[in-house]
Amino acid sequence: MAMVLVADDDPVSRRILSHIIGRSGHEVVSAENGRQALDRLAEHAADLLILDLSMPEVDGLTVLREARADERYRDLPIIMLTASGLDRDARAARAEGVTEFLTKPFRSEALVEMLQRLLGST
Repeated sequence: MAMVLVADDDPVSRRILSHIIGRSGHEVVSAENGRQALDRLAEHAADLLILDLSMPEVDGLTVLREARADERYRDLPIIMLTASGLDRDARAARAEGVTEFLTKPFRSEALVEMLQRLLGST
C-alpha cells in the first residue's frame, strides 16, 4: 500500500480523488492548499503527490518547484491536475519536473492507470 498526498482546494475533487485512490488500495492524505501540501509532504512519507495547478496561498507549480528543489522529493512521482488543459500550463509543469499531467474532468480509469504505472506494486 502506497501513501498518496492529494492537494486540491476543491473539496469535491479531494473526495473523488481520495475515493479512487482508496479503492485502488492506497492510503490518502489530503491538503486544501499548496501551503498545507508542503507541510503534509514534510509530515508524511508520501509515495506520490497529486497537485491541483490552481490553489490558494501557494499554487501547484510553486509546490512542484519547492518539492523538486528538496533532495528528498526529487524522484517523487508528481501528477499535476488542471481544469484548463492549456498547453502553456503543461509546458510550465513539465519544465518544473512534473511526472504526469491530468486534465479535469478525467476518467477514473486514467488515474488508476497512472497510479499503477507510477507506484507499481508499492
